[in-house]
Amino acid sequence: MDKSRCKQQLAFSLLLGLWLPHCLTQTTPSNTATSKPTTTPTPSPSPRPERLKVRLSGYPRKHNEGRIELFYKGEWGTICDDDFTIANAHVLCHHLGFVSATGWTHSAKYGKGQGKIWLDNVQCHGGEKSIEFCKSRGWGNSDCTHDEDAGVVCKDERIPGFVDSNVIDAQVDENKVEEVRLRPVVGVAKKKLPITEGVVEVKYKDGWAQICDVGWTAKNTRVVCGMLGFPHERKVNKNFYRRLKKRAAEKVSRPKVNVSAGGRQTPKAKAINKSKQSSPGKRLYLERQKNNFHLHSVACTGTEVHLAACPLEFNKPNATSSCAGGMPAVISCMPGPLFMQNSGLKKKLKISSNVRLKGGAKVGEGRVEVLKDNVWGTVCDDRWNLLSASVVCRELGFGSAKEALTGARMGQGMGPIYMNEVKCLGQERSIWDCPVKNITSENCQHSEDAAVRCNVPYMGLETSIRITGGRTRYEGRVEVLTSDPNGTQSWGLICGENWSTKEAMVACRQLGLGYANQGLQETWYWDSSNVTDMVMSGVKCMGNEMALSQCQYHKTVSCQRAAAKFAAGVICSETASDLVLNASLVEQTVYIEDRPLHMLYCAAEEDCLSKSAAKANWPYGHRRLLRFSSQIHNIGRADFKPKAGRHSWVWHACHGHYHSMDIFTHYDLLNANGTKVAEGHKASFCLEDTDCQEGISKRYECANFGDQGITVGCWDLYRHDIDCQWIDITDIKPGNYIMQVVINPNYEVAESDFTNNAMKCNCKYDGHRIWFHNCHIGDALSEEAERRFEKYPGQLNNKIS
Repeated sequence: MDKSRCKQQLAFSLLLGLWLPHCLTQTTPSNTATSKPTTTPTPSPSPRPERLKVRLSGYPRKHNEGRIELFYKGEWGTICDDDFTIANAHVLCHHLGFVSATGWTHSAKYGKGQGKIWLDNVQCHGGEKSIEFCKSRGWGNSDCTHDEDAGVVCKDERIPGFVDSNVIDAQVDENKVEEVRLRPVVGVAKKKLPITEGVVEVKYKDGWAQICDVGWTAKNTRVVCGMLGFPHERKVNKNFYRRLKKRAAEKVSRPKVNVSAGGRQTPKAKAINKSKQSSPGKRLYLERQKNNFHLHSVACTGTEVHLAACPLEFNKPNATSSCAGGMPAVISCMPGPLFMQNSGLKKKLKISSNVRLKGGAKVGEGRVEVLKDNVWGTVCDDRWNLLSASVVCRELGFGSAKEALTGARMGQGMGPIYMNEVKCLGQERSIWDCPVKNITSENCQHSEDAAVRCNVPYMGLETSIRITGGRTRYEGRVEVLTSDPNGTQSWGLICGENWSTKEAMVACRQLGLGYANQGLQETWYWDSSNVTDMVMSGVKCMGNEMALSQCQYHKTVSCQRAAAKFAAGVICSETASDLVLNASLVEQTVYIEDRPLHMLYCAAEEDCLSKSAAKANWPYGHRRLLRFSSQIHNIGRADFKPKAGRHSWVWHACHGHYHSMDIFTHYDLLNANGTKVAEGHKASFCLEDTDCQEGISKRYECANFGDQGITVGCWDLYRHDIDCQWIDITDIKPGNYIMQVVINPNYEVAESDFTNNAMKCNCKYDGHRIWFHNCHIGDALSEEAERRFEKYPGQLNNKIS
């Protein structure tokens, strides 16, 4: 058949809605009749429209290494190590978001996989966008066993802008059990969140199905509670539910109510009806619900992070009795302290005081930090897995771990690293009960700090707030749901007055959109909603609340600029910076200098001296300056950049530089009463990368009106010998003081953690010399140690005595 004729037939076929594949196959020559079967690799089938899913799996491993698994035709499978090369590893690592590969492994080094071996004899050149573009035997064509599963080791450097996390997740076959929920049986319980007790149901087809409770154990309950965000299980009154089941069955068989000839109820019927209303049954769901049992048997050990990881026995469709002698499994869970306010429980769960999470955007996630000898430190990610992560989550009042994160995915810590190769079994009450390996400086760096994402209970907080009018779902005007006295619900605006980054942080957290990049007091350019009424004002948050309703606000709305264009708005972001001062460097570099006034004209012009300097006999005399170096690290997950664009930066001719922020740092000296007796402040001379960690390139440089900022993993150094890097202590008498430095004091730029922005030191001044000791960042010590340091209240009082 010639090509023109084929085209005619093809066009005709398309008109009829048909397809003639034989025309297409005959337009190109085929050699299948003459060729012999061979194992020579041939190009893989043409790639599917969706991007091929690739993941790292196995144990033990870190986030940048593991057994390669591919998701194809709805099933995860592996790659055989036959003919595997470093070029293959490059392609796979690049697909996973790493810049390159440093090696590959054979013979199932990270353990044997399960399911299909999707690819064999893979041969890549190294530049392919995906492994599916490389030559191979073809999908599913392999002569290997899982003893030959290939793995890769990727360079621990992410491709800029790549959004996937460094995550070790559960990786269970969720086709068996996709989702689990608790269906409350008591009517009052349905109105309260979180739901802590009810019938266990699993997602099945288009609905929900129950689990037979025959052989159900507390270990099964522990796993389900952990999945739902609860740290512990509680005993449940099974007799109550059995009576309820019986009562529901009786309701169906109950005779109709007797009525008189006039249609009224007889006295006997009224008495029956009255007793029904006064019985506990009034509060229960008594409607008969047909049970649909999907699972007949569950046998968890109690350490699993997902029900699908437990041995399960599914019901057979043709079984005569799906749950003989049993009923749907019912469980009760103990919520953590953060989620007990609506639970009505009297007994409050105690959580650990020597473990915490830092730097996370959402409740229940963050870098794992542990307390030892009154000083907080981090955990190295070697062998970090879901079992150890779950122990941390549960002891902090959350459920089991949803994800174990490595590679400082929640930012780097600054203190000591206390633990390495944590090997929890999953039943421990604390991570301190788990076996660990001693740390040496060669073992771990803070770039390997471990983190977690814990399962948390569903609270429905995101349903009472929304943002509208933005270009993306991460920005917009904040609108909150309110109810009038009649119970009618409607949306309203928040007054923008005094709305700041802290309030925006809470709004973004409540919406599950990460951190607040910016809090806006005017949103006239987002006027795309018909909501115009102000329903909330005076909102003041600490910044760590789960919802705006937990913050302070006016009982009655009071807003001077009540027009809709002055409503509060937010710009949210999945990542944020985190600035921390190197406290030990401050302690090491402090000294006193008596500087002649004729050398301080420029500093006086930039308001870097105390007020008494204006009365001095210029240019004669001197000022006594307390000098030290400041090394400010960005340990977060996003670059720290000034809020103002370069068009609004101010040129200071005296020092020959642009100021990109009004106030970048406060330097204060506090007396025994906690009152500020001397101060210094530094506008951002220029934010730039002075130096960076190994493997990280500088991005910001002030020269030639360049971009200003601090790259993640870099630091900006203000040396002790530059102008304004001091406190003017000319008028200070000898004595004991507290030195305090606060970075980004006005919260101009969003950070993932503001608690570590302050640094404090004990200071002793004898009139000639000065000593600093106990220098530490604001969240580095235990509460007990911080109380010993703060012998007197009011340190943050910012008034000059």
